[in-house]
Amino acid sequence: MSDRIVFFVDDDKMIINLMEYTFRSRADYEVKTFYTGEECIENLHLKPELIILDYIFKKQKEAKLSGLDTLKKIKEIDDSIPVVMLTSEDDTTLVEEFKKYGAYKYIAKDAYFIDTLIETVEEILKV
Repeated sequence: MSDRIVFFVDDDKMIINLMEYTFRSRADYEVKTFYTGEECIENLHLKPELIILDYIFKKQKEAKLSGLDTLKKIKEIDDSIPVVMLTSEDDTTLVEEFKKYGAYKYIAKDAYFIDTLIETVEEILKV
């Protein structure tokens, strides 16, 4: 088990499963998955090197924080953690909003997002 940790935060089990399948086999870091922003915040003590964070949590009724609220809280607690925002929303104003609150990058959930995500994770972690 690596001491390098990457958080994946998304309320869509299919997306979480895809990310786990894609990234768990990598020996360079350990993957932790969460379904809400609250779970992510509660586990920041694990000191992740990177957080991949969904923008909208529609499927988890217990989610009180949006992805943007979660980003803000993460940055309040530890501004050094890179956060990559994921969203299926087609709204270019979100990019500026994400940058304003310290997101490293924004990735749209399109047909090729997993390829972009792999490249981004490798870029950030220099794997």
